[in-house]
Amino acid sequence: MTTSTDASTDAPADTRPDWDTYFMDIARVVSSRGNCSRRKVGAVIVSDRRIISTGYNGTPRGIRNCCEGGCARCASAAPSGSALAECVCSHAEENAITQAAYHGVRTKDATLYVTISPCLTCAKMIINAGILSVVYGGDYAFNEQTRALFAEAGIVCRTYAPPDPVPEG
Repeated sequence: MTTSTDASTDAPADTRPDWDTYFMDIARVVSSRGNCSRRKVGAVIVSDRRIISTGYNGTPRGIRNCCEGGCARCASAAPSGSALAECVCSHAEENAITQAAYHGVRTKDATLYVTISPCLTCAKMIINAGILSVVYGGDYAFNEQTRALFAEAGIVCRTYAPPDPVPEG
C-alpha cells in the first residue's frame, strides 16, 4: 500500500528558493496586478522574512485604472521617461509604503524587493519610511543621484542576482 506524503517534506532542501529569489518571485507576481498601461512593476516590503506590504504601479485608490484611460499621460504617445509630471500613476514602491501606512504597519528596518530599480522620488520615500535595504531586478531610472542618496542614508541597495541553476542528475 502506498501512502501519499507532503511533497514539501520530500523535496531536497537545495530545491527551495533562497530568500531573495522567493521575495523577488512574489514581487513579479504582484506586478501582474499593475494597472499602468505602460509598465508593470511590483514591490514587496519584508520584515523578519515576513511580507508586511505589497504594491504595484497604477492609479490611486478610487481613480479609474490607467489601462482604462485613467491616466492621460500613459494613454498618450509620450516617449518613455517624458512628461512624468503629468502621470497620475503611483509607483509600486510608493504603493507598498502607503499601503503599510494606511493599515498601520511599521516599515522601519524592513527590506524592499522591487522588480526594477527605484527612481529618485521613490528613493526619498524609502529613506523616510525607515527601510534599510532595497533589492531590485532590472534598471529603470537608477541614477548616480539616487545611488548617492541611498549611500548617504546608509541604505544597502543591490541588484537581485539569481542563483546559478543546480545541475540536474
